[in-house]
Amino acid sequence: MTGALVVALAVAWLAGASLLPARAVRALGALALGLPVALAAPDRRAGALAGLALAALAARALPARVLRRLAWLAPSLVLLVFATCALMYAAPGSPFAGERVATPQVEAALRAQYGVPESAFEFFGVYVERLLRDGSLGPSLRVQGRSVADLLGPAVPVSLGLGLLALALAVAAGLALGIAAALRPRGLVDRIAMGLALLGISLPSFVIGALLLVVFALGLGWLPVAGLGGPEHLVLPAVTLAAPYAAYVARLARAGMLEVLTLDYVRAARAKGLPERAVVLRHALPGALLPVVSFLAPAAAGILTGSFVVETLFGVPGMGQWFVKGAINRDYTLVLGTSLVYAALVALLNLGADLLYGWLDPRVRDAA
Repeated sequence: MTGALVVALAVAWLAGASLLPARAVRALGALALGLPVALAAPDRRAGALAGLALAALAARALPARVLRRLAWLAPSLVLLVFATCALMYAAPGSPFAGERVATPQVEAALRAQYGVPESAFEFFGVYVERLLRDGSLGPSLRVQGRSVADLLGPAVPVSLGLGLLALALAVAAGLALGIAAALRPRGLVDRIAMGLALLGISLPSFVIGALLLVVFALGLGWLPVAGLGGPEHLVLPAVTLAAPYAAYVARLARAGMLEVLTLDYVRAARAKGLPERAVVLRHALPGALLPVVSFLAPAAAGILTGSFVVETLFGVPGMGQWFVKGAINRDYTLVLGTSLVYAALVALLNLGADLLYGWLDPRVRDAA
């Protein structure tokens, strides 16, 4: 019953965020920021006061774009947890099924010990209650004596560092290729850059990773094959993750730069006699970056989720390995914890992309 109530509240919250006016949606965003503080406090009255104070401060200090994002974030995470629970329970197998078949009495005792009831709705209610009350992701069901936080704690910085490095490489390489192609349209540089972009879009990441392994690790011996030691271990997985997104960024940057170079204010800058470098970097580049920034949010999500395959391929001890192991072993709490961390990272990166877009385009700031 608790799980059904939480899902109904999340759906109602999303419906309200879609139908209510902008001022009410911003109030929901501030409330979403203060609600976890109120629920996590041991003293209900003190927690409620702290939550209201934080919500009031957020409503006054945070931009409208941030508050709108926060209004959608809390119910989206709740529905993500519910969908993950439903999918895990729909899959065959049990987290307590090992090499030896456990008796019904033993499995019932294990379910009671770890808080894993027979119903997905009941497990969802237990998990959300534990998450809000204790702030805990729960114990791992298959790694004895370890909590999900213990397993993911060392892995989160690895995956986040790899993802941010890959995103930076994708943006830098894509912008360089796209701008160089736009400055010499239909020339040799344009053909080479767009050919490389087409190759990056066409090849999946595991094929790119295997090719890089064969050439630079096994063939030339310049880089390590797998594992995580020094910075050199991140080169191949970061390039593998970055290559497809660098191709998209290159195409977007080329199209954006070609459009901006024809605008009146760029022509006026050239007519004033400004050097070409200043025209491109100071006047044309901010406008050409707008489609790239719009792509950053889905690119960040794709890079983080795509790291599952790349981390497994290169033996990087990130979150991807725990998600795969949790899915194979039916470790419900581990899969849920990994999904929540990935969703939170994607939400933060989406928020950063929104803020960057508003900084580049004053019209977005004025509309907000």
